[in-house]
Amino acid sequence: MLMLAIIRRPRRMLPSRAPTDAFGEVPDMTSAPVYLDWNATAPLREQARRAMVDALDLVGNPSSIHRFGRAARLVVETARDSVASLVGAEATWVVFTSGGSEANALALRGTKRPVFSSVVEHVSVTAARTDGVALPVDGAGRIDLSALERALGSVGAPALVSVMLANNETGVVQPVAEAAAIAHAHGALLHCDAVQGAGRIVIDMADLGIDLLTLSAHKLGGPQGVGTLVCRSNVALTALQQGGGQERGLRAGTENVAGIAGFGAACLAARLDLAEAANLARLRERLECGVRRVAAATQIIASEVPRIPNTSCLVLPGVEASTLVMALDLAGIAVSAGSACSSGKVRPSHVLAAMGLASEFVKGGVRVSLGWSTKAADIDRCIDAWGEIATRLAARQSAAA
Repeated sequence: MLMLAIIRRPRRMLPSRAPTDAFGEVPDMTSAPVYLDWNATAPLREQARRAMVDALDLVGNPSSIHRFGRAARLVVETARDSVASLVGAEATWVVFTSGGSEANALALRGTKRPVFSSVVEHVSVTAARTDGVALPVDGAGRIDLSALERALGSVGAPALVSVMLANNETGVVQPVAEAAAIAHAHGALLHCDAVQGAGRIVIDMADLGIDLLTLSAHKLGGPQGVGTLVCRSNVALTALQQGGGQERGLRAGTENVAGIAGFGAACLAARLDLAEAANLARLRERLECGVRRVAAATQIIASEVPRIPNTSCLVLPGVEASTLVMALDLAGIAVSAGSACSSGKVRPSHVLAAMGLASEFVKGGVRVSLGWSTKAADIDRCIDAWGEIATRLAARQSAAA
């Protein structure tokens, strides 16, 4: 007799209670989530997607001289032109890398010059050289130019100065042209991490006096895993990755053709988006006015100085950033606390600490960053969620008193 085994489907285990947010409230999971973390990574642009798919159909190695190789090389060189055009550079200066962090490492480790940088730089700059010197910033987070002048005047050899274009946490625009003028007067080079500024403000390497410049594709709608160090041809660097003559001998290894194609397409689209900067600034103003309206205690970091138009750093005194990020996430709003390059860990902000802010600000800064598809309705959702969180906090504090 054929015996049939009866297989019972495991009984579904239901949670004993509905999930709650940081304040014990059940989140509304019915609305579509809102993405306001563009400084961490931007969505892939359709132009970049199409360029990558087309490139994936190519067979040749871009270093091969036959027709297949030449076809792949054409894709790489076309993208090189597009990247250069975004920042007012020569195409021959563009050295493709795996991303912004590698580009920063190549700029700082590829030279034997003494290195000076601001204390608010991205960790890929501050950690690139153990012998690097970090210079102070003012209360708005801008590099202290007097300290830079003194430091370069005291060093015994031509140096490299690294100053970001715009801060990834606060959006504050640094005085790059002024820093470059000081550097050049002392025979130093100026490196600029422009990852957050690209596609959001106009960049011209000549006007700003930049000798080396870092970009990352995924910050402006290209794919993750590709970036560039734009390096003037008269700047001497030593490659970190040996083994081939690719990228002017500065970055060995077969080029990531599909990723580079997407990078180039994203740069072309980003140039067009520069015209939309005023709209982003209006949306940010809507956000900042709104959160202060629904929670009067809200503080806007560095709102009194020039910032890139898409970035706002908010603090709700008495609430840690991790709590706010989680509460907003459960409300369907994606934001971040500080840099997104910390393995998912929320730490007190070294940027806000360097600005001399109080501990509750250093631990409480939340970054909201916008992009080309952000709508007024997204901003209003964020404002409403912020107000609800502030109200629940006030109620808890009142009940505990």
